[in-house]
Formats: sequence, structure tokens, C-alpha cells
Amino acid sequence: MRILRSLPRTHKLLLLPVATMVTVLGAHKILTSVEDARQGEQSQDTVLVPLGEDASPGVPSLALDRAPVAEAIELASRAQDATREAIPLSQLTASEVVDISFASAAHAGTGAEGQDVDTPRLDSTARHLAIVVGTPANGMSTDDQPMVADATSYENVSADELELFDDGPIVLDEQIDADEPYVPEWLAYNVAPGDTFTIMAQENLGLGYSEVSALLEEMPEPRLLTHWRAGDRFEYQLDEQGKLLSLRMMKNARDGYLVERDADGALDVASIERAGEATQRLYAGTVSGSFARSAQATGLNSAEIAELSHVLEKKLDFRRDTRRGDRFSVLVESDLIDGKNLDPRVLAVSYEGSRMDLTLVRNAEDNRFYTPNGESLDPAFDRYPFNGHYRISSSFNLRRHHPVTGRISPHKGTDFAMPSGTPVDAPANGRVELVGNHPLAGRYIVVRHDNGYKTRYLHLSKPLVSRGDRVTRGERIALSGNTGRSTGAHLHYEVMVNDSQVDAMKVSLPEHQGLNGDALASFKAEAEPMLVALENGQTDTTVASANSGDADASDDEI
Repeated sequence: MRILRSLPRTHKLLLLPVATMVTVLGAHKILTSVEDARQGEQSQDTVLVPLGEDASPGVPSLALDRAPVAEAIELASRAQDATREAIPLSQLTASEVVDISFASAAHAGTGAEGQDVDTPRLDSTARHLAIVVGTPANGMSTDDQPMVADATSYENVSADELELFDDGPIVLDEQIDADEPYVPEWLAYNVAPGDTFTIMAQENLGLGYSEVSALLEEMPEPRLLTHWRAGDRFEYQLDEQGKLLSLRMMKNARDGYLVERDADGALDVASIERAGEATQRLYAGTVSGSFARSAQATGLNSAEIAELSHVLEKKLDFRRDTRRGDRFSVLVESDLIDGKNLDPRVLAVSYEGSRMDLTLVRNAEDNRFYTPNGESLDPAFDRYPFNGHYRISSSFNLRRHHPVTGRISPHKGTDFAMPSGTPVDAPANGRVELVGNHPLAGRYIVVRHDNGYKTRYLHLSKPLVSRGDRVTRGERIALSGNTGRSTGAHLHYEVMVNDSQVDAMKVSLPEHQGLNGDALASFKAEAEPMLVALENGQTDTTVASANSGDADASDDEI
């Protein structure tokens, strides 16, 4: 019993199947013993159960007190003289089971010559098991039909047996919780007025001063931690000891940084870039007043209107070609992150006007706009080597008076007044022929283009390409400046045909290029759903519309 008490709880539970097996074997032993005791006098399928004159049916007593020997002999003699019929075992009912302690006494001294004969005896344990096995609750049947016993409990377990489980019942929820590994949770911290990262990190993140200093040196943008504003928010994870495991901070909805502790305990910093989910929005409106205000009334923001205007102005003159009542539709795609639309881009536009109808679709391969038939509005050679609008301070003039010397000095280029550092773009594909510095021209670049034209750029502040580099149309090649002999910041731009300068604002430029072959087939397949959206006014996301004279945009879900 002491050994059982010292066993762990799980070992005690393992003893239950063993106890069950002992019970089964004990029952088998009892039945075998009873059968051996009766083998000489009756058939094997019956058992004689002598009942006393005052016996009554009922559940047998569990008392193990043995009857006196004299009473046992008298009872045995009475049983031998009595005439009785054998009862088949299968017909024996529960009420006829009695205490069989008389069996060993009844057979004592009944040998052939009156000598004592050793007969099989049932010990107390076997008798107890026989009684338990023979009760209705343990499956005894009547009329050969099985009995279904009610469930029971362990209320009769002895005090010693209860002590085997003195460490209390097993609670599975608590056991599972104890075995589960620690899983850190993401916690949020909102910056309050007066908070500093150094103090906050020591109090909330379990970081020492040296770790904070090392983290600030590792951060690509330490201002995210050193220049807090009330309302800023970041998230973090702690280990079981309350020390920092991970720190996540975003500088905007798309970009941020993730700090994680590695296996050696050091803090590593990695960049976060969220791609977002591409969503499409369709805006429809009617021209009323200026085109920009009409587009704004549909719900388009300033960046989307600027891109839309830049696309349409290659074919549409907003001052001359737009009329009140002209209709337009714009399909815009953006990245949806945390409910915000970021990086909008125009996918397609349709303009139906009294003087012009125009439909354009963006080609994903080169990011340029084409008509539905694959014709490009972009010329093969741009008229201006920059984006935006800048004043011409000095035109092409072969009889110009030099502003410094006062003498007639031909001006074989076009000067654009622009701030120093303005980006200068290649007007067409080509290769850089010269990059240099001249006392009069300042820093300059010469590009020979694929169609045979040459362009020159003088008075630059900084060239961005080198001799021999291949450039493409729209690529940034330099920054404007005020170097060399110059009266102010500007860009001197020249176009040369057959190595002779011509007026860049009047010279005929190569026609635009279009798509063909596989590129055209791929473009048409990509453009088809966009054209359907423009025509039907339906898309998978939001449609915005504004009618003539409307001041506000309306958004409707399809």
C-alpha cells in the first residue's frame, strides 16, 4: 500500500486495467472451483444450491463469517437426504444466489469409509468475487436474456484505496495548459506626449541602455524612434522573462521596419514592404467648366487628375477641344492597404466630346498608353527633353544679338528658364556620344539617336550618364544648371539633323510607334476587360460619377 501511495498519478491510473484483469481471472477461478466440487454428483451444466427451511430469496450477504462446524454438518446431512431436482445454471435467477460458505463444511468427512476427505475450498477472496460477479449489476441474466445494469460509482472504495489518489483528480485543461509552449503575443503601444524611446524601452521592453544605443545605430531611419509624435503607434512581442523579441513599426501604410532578436541575442533590423491588394475604381463625369474641376467633382484626387491630364494632353487641347457636356470615364487602379488607396495609376480613359472622341489603355509591358488598336500617342521623338512646362527664355535665332557682347551671334538652340537641378530626359532612344566640360558651354552632353538625329544639352549642373551609355526615351540623363558663360540658370537644348542645328520647336519629328505581332495580341487581350468597364460603367469595385454642374462626387457600390 505504501508503494502504491508513492506512485505518480498516471501510474495509479495504469493499475486500473490490471485490477480489471485480476477480477476476470478471479471469477474464472470461482466457476472452475464450483464445477470441480460438484463433478462427481451432477452434470456439468447444472449446480445444486440447497436452501435452508427459513431461507428466502434475496441478494446474498457479503458477510464472511463461517457457520459453526456442527451446524454445517447438520446442514450438509439435510441436503443429502432431501429430494430435489437439479436446476440448470442457465435458468438460475439472481434471487436464488446465496452465501455458499457451507460448501466446504458440507463435504467434510463424507468419504467412503467415514474418513475426512480433503475437498476444494473457496477462500474468502474467491467468495467475495463470486458474489460480485453473480449480481444483476454485473451481467447475470434471466431467461437467457442479458440484463443492462445501471451505471454505478466508486462510493464503496475503502479508505486505503482512496489514499492511492490523495493528490487529487486529474484536470485535463490544467494538464494541457501546463504542457503548452509559450507563445508570445503582439502588444500595441501608443505614444503619449512626453514619451521617449529610451525610457519606454527600459520600462516596457526590457532593454538596457546599451541595447537601446545599439538598436538606434542599426536602424536605417533612427528618427522613427528618436522623433516621436503623440499618437504614433508600434507593436512588439516579449519573451517569458519580459524582454523584447520583436518590434514592428511602420513609417506609412506601405513601408516600415521589423526588429527581431536572433539566436545569439542580438537585435537585427529588416525592412517591411506591404504589397497591398490591387483594386480598380471607375469614375465617370461630365465636363462643366474646366476639365480639372470636372474631374475633381467625380472624386479623383490631385495625383490622379495630373496623370489623366498628362495622358490626354498628347492628343487633346483642353483650351480648344473641350466643351461643356463632353463626357469622360476613367478606370483607376490602386493598392488597398488598411482601407486606404495608395499609388493610384490610370489604366484606361475614354473621352466623348463634341470635337473629339478618344480612348486610351495602358500597356503593362512598357507602361505606355495606346489606342484599342495598339497605336501609340507617344511620338518616337519627344519635342521637349523634360516633363512639365518651362518658359522659353531665348528661341532659335540665327541673327540674335548676344546678351553679353551685344554683337550679332546666332543662337542655334532653344533656352528654357528653369531652376538649377531640374531633371533633363532623353527625348528618344540613343547612345551617349560625348560628356564634357567647356569654358563657354559649361558641362554638356551629346546624344546620337537611333533615327540619326543628335541632341546637345549645355550649361548642366551634373551629367548623370557617361560616354558610350545606352539611353531610352524618357530616361533621366542630366540636371540643368548655370555653368559656363551663362546669365542665369537655364537649359540650352539643340537638335541637329545631318550635323546641322535646326529649330527644335519646329523640326519634323519621327512619327509615333505602335504595337504589332505577339505584343499587339497580348495588349488586346489585356485591354478587353478595361474597355468593357469603360463602356458599361461596371467594374468589380467602386464607380464614381458626376453630372454637369455637380459639385460633389458620389460613390456607389455595384
